[in-house]
Amino acid sequence: MAKTLTFFNKINLLRQRYYRALTGKEALIQLISEAEVAEQVYNSNAIENSTLTLEETEKILLQIDLDRYINEREIFEAKNLARVVSYVDQKAKEKELDLDMILLIHQMLISNIRDDIAGRFRKEKEFVRVGSYIAPNPKEIISRLENMLSEYNASSQDNIIKRIARLHLTFECTHPFIDGNGRIGRVINNYLLIREGYVPINIKFINRQKYYEAFKEYEKKQTTYIMEEIVGKALTNSYYKRLAYLEGKKIITLSEYANKNKISYSNLLNKANRQTIESFLEKDIWKIGIDE
Repeated sequence: MAKTLTFFNKINLLRQRYYRALTGKEALIQLISEAEVAEQVYNSNAIENSTLTLEETEKILLQIDLDRYINEREIFEAKNLARVVSYVDQKAKEKELDLDMILLIHQMLISNIRDDIAGRFRKEKEFVRVGSYIAPNPKEIISRLENMLSEYNASSQDNIIKRIARLHLTFECTHPFIDGNGRIGRVINNYLLIREGYVPINIKFINRQKYYEAFKEYEKKQTTYIMEEIVGKALTNSYYKRLAYLEGKKIITLSEYANKNKISYSNLLNKANRQTIESFLEKDIWKIGIDE
């Protein structure tokens, strides 16, 4: 609980600083958002066992030929998710999230992959199991999702980290679709964050193990502490990156920073992972902004 409040307080300060720095630099933020699409797509698909690398994902989105054979499904997964990420970035500011919007972005995500299930929830007899976890009866899906959104909206004065963490865990445990639940769930996180004036987050593939642990914790104890930590760190990471660019800092790798200042890199890396220094991951490389 204390850790979440610390992140929440930090994020509120970063958010204020971000809006001060943003004035007149909206075009720069748009460029950053567009540049992040490939990273969002790579990480979210990798969590779902896609074999594509970040470089391959970038090439697919830029329509550049790859050096190896990639099956058609993975190509559509990359292109479709990129389309969804870009759509959400624009649409979240215009329309409240509801079940129709969730179905629409699922249609966009699964189109040309499995058209028979695209844009619809699981139907009668469509039961799914994830590991040892059996998802709820399809008859319960709509009421569970409606309650999820109602509870999220009713808690608008509460800590955004807790709200996003609980909603994400609820959505994934409901598992409303036959395919695409994880990717849609992570997109929904950003839909709501953007709508409420926060920056989008990118849950990284390298944190997949901890991400899975968050679901185990929720399933066994109905607590959300691990997911809160994941969301809190992802938000600070996103703010640190944007602020480094907006405030006109020189961006260097963390290893360069360690050499330049004769500091232990492993010590810096530990602080970066805990987000106690203003370092951020960009294309899986730790970087930091410094005053020139």
